[in-house]
Amino acid sequence: MTAPTLEDLALRAVAGDRNAVAGLVRELERPIYALALRMLWHPQDAEDATQEILVRAITRLSQFDFRSRLTTWAYRVATNYLLDVKKSCVERQKLSFDSFSQALLDGLSDEGPADTEQSMLTEEVKVGCTLAMLQCLDRPHRLAYVLGEIFDLPALEAADALSVDPAAFRKRLQRAREEIETFTRARCGLVNEQAPCRCHRRVPAAVSLGRVRPGLPLLAVQHASFRQARDLISRVEDAKRVVEVHRTAHPKGPSADIARLVLAMLEASPDEVSN
Repeated sequence: MTAPTLEDLALRAVAGDRNAVAGLVRELERPIYALALRMLWHPQDAEDATQEILVRAITRLSQFDFRSRLTTWAYRVATNYLLDVKKSCVERQKLSFDSFSQALLDGLSDEGPADTEQSMLTEEVKVGCTLAMLQCLDRPHRLAYVLGEIFDLPALEAADALSVDPAAFRKRLQRAREEIETFTRARCGLVNEQAPCRCHRRVPAAVSLGRVRPGLPLLAVQHASFRQARDLISRVEDAKRVVEVHRTAHPKGPSADIARLVLAMLEASPDEVSN
């Protein structure tokens, strides 16, 4: 039996099928959290945002006109929320590419893991760095880069999700891409062997500053080495290596069962789903 599409579930959910509502929430949780985390950096902020976005999506489901994919529409609900949500703890630091670059250079040390050592700390630094890099963009350009480059959505779909015309989206994406490219190729040893920064060399400073906690990874899900990450990225053509740094950074999922929390909230207000 063919599994129902998200659009099928949406039709059933609007008609009052609670199982379809549960299915939608669980299917949308992962992509919405992935977007929220890259927008807000910190998992707790991303979990809170994901919960609110999912509630909004389900309670406004009758507004979905089925002219686009349900995922695209859900991204639109998410981007509307993420553009206006209060600043996250990292956003309040007002990172810029210049300040982030200087912080990376000031924190390099040879006292961390070796470049070939499989280390959760090295992976934690890598993932955290990719998320922090995105914070150097303002929210509209950050959204364009995440949807259009990291998630690789077609331009028309990404523009629809952002509620802008395709030309505006392409202009926004191009500017974000140029800024990320310039910074990464100048600083990141994963894409440029002459660049100074190495994930493993950032570990001591990250631990000292409390941004990485040995034995308590906030973002990483696997042990990895700098050399392993660089070799993986080097397999793609040079023009795509910068975005590959982001695409190969796989932050762990939420620690909370967001879908369960959302469904509990919806059960408390069952009439909202079909309104």
